[in-house]
Amino acid sequence: MKKPRIGSSVIIMILVNLLLPDASLGEPRDQVVQIMCGNQLPHNITIYIPNFVQTMENLNAQVQTSGFATAVGSSGLDTVLGLVQCYGDLSLPECVLCFAHARTVIQSCYPFHSIKAYLDGCFLRTGNYHFFQEYTGQSDTAVCGNRTQKSFAFQVSARQAVVQAVSAAPNNNGYARSQVPVSRTNESAYVLADCWRSLSASSCRACLQNASASILGCLPWSEGRTLNTGCFVRYSDTNFLNPIPRNGSSRGKLKVIIVAAVSATIVLVIGAVIGVNIWKHRTIQEKRKGWGDAKKLVKTLHDSTLNFKYSTLEKSTDYFNEANKLGQGGFATVYKGVLQDGREIAVKRLFFHNKQRAANFYYEVNMISSIEHKNLVRLLGCSCSGPESLLVYEFLPNKSLDCFIFDSSKGKELNWEKRFEIIIGTAEGLVFLHENTKTRIVHRDIKASNILLDLRFRAKIADFGLARSFQEDKSHISTAIAGTL
Repeated sequence: MKKPRIGSSVIIMILVNLLLPDASLGEPRDQVVQIMCGNQLPHNITIYIPNFVQTMENLNAQVQTSGFATAVGSSGLDTVLGLVQCYGDLSLPECVLCFAHARTVIQSCYPFHSIKAYLDGCFLRTGNYHFFQEYTGQSDTAVCGNRTQKSFAFQVSARQAVVQAVSAAPNNNGYARSQVPVSRTNESAYVLADCWRSLSASSCRACLQNASASILGCLPWSEGRTLNTGCFVRYSDTNFLNPIPRNGSSRGKLKVIIVAAVSATIVLVIGAVIGVNIWKHRTIQEKRKGWGDAKKLVKTLHDSTLNFKYSTLEKSTDYFNEANKLGQGGFATVYKGVLQDGREIAVKRLFFHNKQRAANFYYEVNMISSIEHKNLVRLLGCSCSGPESLLVYEFLPNKSLDCFIFDSSKGKELNWEKRFEIIIGTAEGLVFLHENTKTRIVHRDIKASNILLDLRFRAKIADFGLARSFQEDKSHISTAIAGTL
């Protein structure tokens, strides 16, 4: 069985190598130019997340066939509308890669509504209202390269190329490219102009006129881009444009590429199907069991002294006022709160993308709430009843260690004796987690921002969001990426 499988793989690889060079594929052009995040939070995060995922999946299904897509995820206050478009010189395979990268980078805006992501090969936008016909907005801007200043001759050619592309695009499905040689040199000015296909020809023309006026302000720099609500224009002294397919046979070549790629994929997939199915079945059963147990744990926590009312914590932070914000991570924001009895607390507001992450949260609350040590931040409780899950910790006024060691003025407050005590305290906290608890706990995200300091500058380890428990007879060797920098 092994020999035929190897032979088939070799044949497929040879076919792919023979066919791919003739496809005239260019660079993926997935470099991020700019990401614009809104400031409006969803009304209900548990509704927003599935709507967002649904919109992304709908966009993905459409963009693979046309390089453009619009989608609407459900309806109501937390509806998510999406638009994606790849620029006209990208092939469909390159378009799919660019969109995949765009989906990854917009996570930096989560969980805010209204996201615009401009990449060098595609554009992705999400929002909670119908924006598909918008062509101008307050966020319209120009991004100028500052590598080198170009000659007057280049500026003349660049202006000419911009005018050519901007004039041609509205009558060419919103897309045009131009190349104008620079007089008495081997250089050229290259321009790409692209409107979103949801615009009318008149809206496209108006958007490109605004964009051209803006981008010419980047001269004499060697490169410029305009990031407008309804269009994208770029000029450069470097040929960033993908080659034009020979003899207009791009569709036929694309089919060949897809057939070859699919064939190679099938060969690889068949070899892994049995193993994957077995693994998937076991994983699903474990997740179902885990989520069912987590539901029981939620009820237990709700009825215990650890539970805080969501409304109580909301009021304590002045409804999560930005003025009370202490810090923010990838999946949580921390606020200072004051309870009615005057106690100061730190409230961690978490956002979950899936049930498994939520299940892990409830288990960790149950595990960590029983742990007390002078060098560990004390967990006071949690709230599981509101639109987000909240953790409540003791408040430490000196904040985290990084506020001192990376600040030259504050750093003077830490003499070597205090620094030594912080080192020892951190070590004692880790030893306690590793050796003195019922289940061995590995923190996995130790860094200066996760070491908090009380009024006497005693170290207290915080943020167990990535903690994991292990049996006493098991060691911990992990190559998985965890935490943030």
